[in-house]
Amino acid sequence: MSARLFLSGIRAEGHHGARPGEKDEPQPFVVDLDLEVEVGDDEIAGTADYRDISEAVRGLVRTGSYDLIESMAADIAEACLGFDRVRSATVVVHKPNAATRLGIDGVAAAVTRPAR
Repeated sequence: MSARLFLSGIRAEGHHGARPGEKDEPQPFVVDLDLEVEVGDDEIAGTADYRDISEAVRGLVRTGSYDLIESMAADIAEACLGFDRVRSATVVVHKPNAATRLGIDGVAAAVTRPAR
């Protein structure tokens, strides 16, 4: 069977941004995932391992360097598709500090990648 797995609020700090100085200090990012997964038996091995996926997302945010959150979202989506049982991935990357500077509630980018 196919199911959707939602992982929300994956937090990590990273050095990303297109404006001068944005990559100098780490800043917070929040990632939400909507994954279509193929589910087998009613046991942990029968679905995608959300612990490993969450850590992979944090690793990309911490170690990558992106000018655009759109590019970060695309790379995270590709990484999610590399996990067993993940058939498609929609990734939303939130950049809370950008929203504060702009005087708005939020800045985010979403990317969807279907299975290959």
